[in-house]
Amino acid sequence: METMQIRQANIEDLPQLLALYDHARIFMAEHGNPVQWGKNYPPEELVEGDIRNGNQYVGVADERIVATFFYSPMEDPDYQVIEGAWLNEAPYGVVHRITSDGTVKGAASVCLTWAFGQCGNLKIDTHRDNVVMQNMLQKNGFQSCGIIHIQDGAERLAYQKTK
Repeated sequence: METMQIRQANIEDLPQLLALYDHARIFMAEHGNPVQWGKNYPPEELVEGDIRNGNQYVGVADERIVATFFYSPMEDPDYQVIEGAWLNEAPYGVVHRITSDGTVKGAASVCLTWAFGQCGNLKIDTHRDNVVMQNMLQKNGFQSCGIIHIQDGAERLAYQKTK
């Protein structure tokens, strides 16, 4: 696997990140998951806000952005109620909106490994139809914990990895 470096995104990266998310929506639809991000998620304002708040990260290989994701060591309000049980109640980090352009094998795994290294207790969720992500999470040592509901009421499968 190529060496990929993780760094915080900056506002100049925004057009490339939006292109990555465009690519992800197409990939998801082609792999049986057209609903999770629909036609325009995440919106530009959300990604821009995540950059300005210091929570948007990029994976860089050969001096180009090949992956992006949201990471925060803050608790996620959507994770307060779970049908099932988290592995623990310790402080945790969260990853959202992870994607890559597909050119670096294992890019998403590198992003998750980096995020886990920041906190040692990581939570993430995905759509029931996102089998690609579910498989990648299991391959990376995440355990299925149950179902959470995001702000619009939609259900997501919840996963956690802890030391």
